[in-house]
Amino acid sequence: MKSKAVLSQTEVSQILAAARTEAQNNQRAVTIAIVADGGHPLALERLDGCAPIGAYIATEKARTSALGRRESKGYEDMVNGGRHAFLSAPVLTSLEGGVPIIVDGPVIRAVGVSGVKAGQEAQVAKAGAQCLK
Repeated sequence: MKSKAVLSQTEVSQILAAARTEAQNNQRAVTIAIVADGGHPLALERLDGCAPIGAYIATEKARTSALGRRESKGYEDMVNGGRHAFLSAPVLTSLEGGVPIIVDGPVIRAVGVSGVKAGQEAQVAKAGAQCLK
């Protein structure tokens, strides 16, 4: 039988706080979503000024990253690289801004961010995903 690390709600709160701090330090009005490895929501925060749709998109980016076990940017790169058939794949979103949280090998959680430019969203998501290392 294999075992894997599992983050408690305390660590989920730390991830959310790290991502929020990164966003606020850079004046970025975003939504931050954290999901479990199966894509189930654990935390969501929409910062002041972020459009309501950000809550939906951030969650879908996090789910995509968790279920795909990679950054959601990889799917965006495939589509932009000409693999347009991938748009019909059962991935939730192929937009940059979803980042997996990896501990001792497997993906155990993921962070998704929406509300600003793609690279800026990824920066905020990575700040959250990497805060426990």
